[in-house]
Amino acid sequence: MLAHQERGNGIGVVIAMKAVVMAGGEGTRLRPLTSNQPKPLVPIVGKPCMEHIVELLKHHGFEDVIVTVAFLPQAIRSYFGTGETLGIDLAYSVEESPAGTAGSVRLAAGRLDDTFLVISGDALCDLDLGRLVEFHREKQASVTIGLKSVDNPLEFGIVVTDEDGRVERFLEKPTWGQVFSDTINTGIYVIEPEVLKHIPADRPFDFSKELFPLLLEMGRPIYGCVLDGYWQDIGNLDQYRQANFDALDEKVRLDISGVRLRGNIWLGEGVDVHDLDAIEGPAYLGNYCRVAPEATVGLYSVLSTSVTLRERARTTHSIIDASTYIGRSALVEGAIVGRSCDLRAHVRVHEGVAIGDEVTIGAESVIMPGVRIYPYKEVETGAHLFESLIWESRGTARIFGKEGVSGLVNVDLTPDVAVRLAAALGTALKRGARVVASREGTPACRMIKRAMISGLSSTGVDVADLRVIPAAVARHLVKSEGYDAGVHVGVSPSDSEAIRIQFFEPPGIEMSAATQTEVEKHFTRGEIRRVASTDVGRISYPARARETYASDLLSTLDVSSIRERRFRIVVDYGFSAASYVLPLVLDPLGVEVVAAHAFPSDGNADADGAGPLAASIGQAKRLVTAVGADLGAVFDRPGERLYLVDEQAREIPVEQALLLYLRLIGSNGRTGRLAFPVTVTSQVDRLVEGSGLEIVRTAASLQELTRTAAEKGVVFGGAVGGGYVFPAFLPGYDAVASLVNLLELLAPVRRPISEIVAELPQQTLVHRQLALAWSLKGLVMRVLNERMAGRELDLTDGIKVFDDRGWIEVLPDPDEPFLHLYAEGETVEASEELIDELRGMVEEIAQGETAEART
Repeated sequence: MLAHQERGNGIGVVIAMKAVVMAGGEGTRLRPLTSNQPKPLVPIVGKPCMEHIVELLKHHGFEDVIVTVAFLPQAIRSYFGTGETLGIDLAYSVEESPAGTAGSVRLAAGRLDDTFLVISGDALCDLDLGRLVEFHREKQASVTIGLKSVDNPLEFGIVVTDEDGRVERFLEKPTWGQVFSDTINTGIYVIEPEVLKHIPADRPFDFSKELFPLLLEMGRPIYGCVLDGYWQDIGNLDQYRQANFDALDEKVRLDISGVRLRGNIWLGEGVDVHDLDAIEGPAYLGNYCRVAPEATVGLYSVLSTSVTLRERARTTHSIIDASTYIGRSALVEGAIVGRSCDLRAHVRVHEGVAIGDEVTIGAESVIMPGVRIYPYKEVETGAHLFESLIWESRGTARIFGKEGVSGLVNVDLTPDVAVRLAAALGTALKRGARVVASREGTPACRMIKRAMISGLSSTGVDVADLRVIPAAVARHLVKSEGYDAGVHVGVSPSDSEAIRIQFFEPPGIEMSAATQTEVEKHFTRGEIRRVASTDVGRISYPARARETYASDLLSTLDVSSIRERRFRIVVDYGFSAASYVLPLVLDPLGVEVVAAHAFPSDGNADADGAGPLAASIGQAKRLVTAVGADLGAVFDRPGERLYLVDEQAREIPVEQALLLYLRLIGSNGRTGRLAFPVTVTSQVDRLVEGSGLEIVRTAASLQELTRTAAEKGVVFGGAVGGGYVFPAFLPGYDAVASLVNLLELLAPVRRPISEIVAELPQQTLVHRQLALAWSLKGLVMRVLNERMAGRELDLTDGIKVFDDRGWIEVLPDPDEPFLHLYAEGETVEASEELIDELRGMVEEIAQGETAEART
């Protein structure tokens, strides 16, 4: 729908007159907006500036238009095409080398055989072009210049005319002492074709600086016509911002798309706004914008197509281009943001900032006033940017994170990105390799998994599609059927609008760092294997994958012992697909189950709205009390992590739950090795003293934990956070296997679980995070290593130092710009003292380096 506004004082009817739109401007003062697009394409209230000019021409009867292009000409051709959608006939004249304003028009001389109009494609206006043409014809001029009265003419070319409008002199960017008029040259001309003969072909030639003074000297009739209306050169970022604001204030009459509300708010098609009161006019929201609950669109906000504002985000006095994402609690004030940018949670973008296309700003970053960030850059989490970012990125270029590949749906992880990622994986595998694919039940997971399957198939890799099923079942198929890899698409545990793609390799462990590097190489370089149509990979749908998983799991358990115990338990599935699998295991074990939050179907709206973990644990507590259960079990949504509630409806902390498993394993006479990350409490070492169990420490990553768990002789692995590994069945996190193995361990004990937990040692381990720039991580770790020389160290992952009081550890985060600090003493107070000392040491090193850099 168009909110149509009348232009000018009427349409001066022009018959059979052509118009030339000059669209060759590079717009260097508009960078970074024009770093990767020509100046005429910068958007004004949702449309390129040049589109507004073409609509103005159409409005005045010009339907035959020639566009002169120079910088990135294909971008303009691609957008406007032949002009059919705008109701005009567009042709193009390409300026192969710099020709100047007049020279660029001369290149089109063969198509200009009658009086024609010249107008700039990068100056916004609503002037009466019909009046200009009429004036030209009345005066029988060779050239008529459109003039505009302005308050400050110093930045423009002044045109001095006599009472009849005939030009007497030109002044290019005069001083105040030379200002004899306030009428400036708008760059809009009506010209007779013979004038073009005076433009040389061998060098650049300008209209106002060279051609018009030459014609004046020759005595040719050059006139100036003062026009009423709006005219604004978009030469710099301030002028660009002001042009958008003037459009919202209706100082310039434009055809603004959308439904008009409350006089000065325009909403495009399909806009999703939770509360219209959250929009303060004047404001413009283009098609398919989304404003989440508690987000606000402040005064003078211009949001182009498909801009997203997450909860509590706010924009004000800002222009934000298409498909940009503004994260939770982010603030953008007085800034310009390009296309397809990603501003994460709690970002602050201040006045005068200009951000180019496809820039990622990490969470909690602050972009200080006046900073410019050029396209395709990444700013690390927590950065404070005081200087413009032109050449380098300040972030990590890695695709894989700690647990696979994560990204916001249709922001970072789009279907085309998923296809490329899967094709990169397929290229890293041999042709004819077999890959298992599975997913969680949301529509977004389905979309990304289908894209992944397409990408894999395109490289000649066969895919077994398990559809909706827990990741553990996909891991199990990789192990039991000898598949070459597995992928599982699920909702990110930290953000319901983000997707996490997990990657597995035989025997069901996390993908190795070497394979990840290979995939990243193919992804970033675009080196993808494409096979012939006869070699495209096949897609199969394995039957009875769940039943095979359940049967193999049961074969590792003492079924009769569990049946004799006759457990009654509460299970909160947390909307995980584990509800498709667990009953197949618990029924043969004779376990009585009261279940909650079973997995919904794709069509169920709740599939996207699983509540927080705390709510599921609270529900389990209530049910344990109501039914008198032996214990409660809560699954996370991927069905990988397990959280426990004892028979007295008390949550068992994850730190204590890990020790619970260890105590039960040690008390039943098992022997073998136990795998734990270096960051896990030293209590595990004390609990196995005198037993046949051996502790193996791994790096603090799921990748290393599962790799170690797959080694011979390892009987258990785990980390704080509810993840446990029973490698006799599967060397990976699996909440179903964790639960039934717990039941097997509890079966012969015949004691309430709360009594066993009460006997466990109390935790004193303390963990903190310390923000630290990427550039300082290596330095801090090097200096710390030098200072700790001669002391008892463990360098398995980070730097772990032991002394009489306990131990401390510093571990750089692989994905974010901060350090993890750990400390464990005899008491919590002792641990706090240790970690404060460590924090002070790290801050001293970092501050010393920062001070040295400033000097």
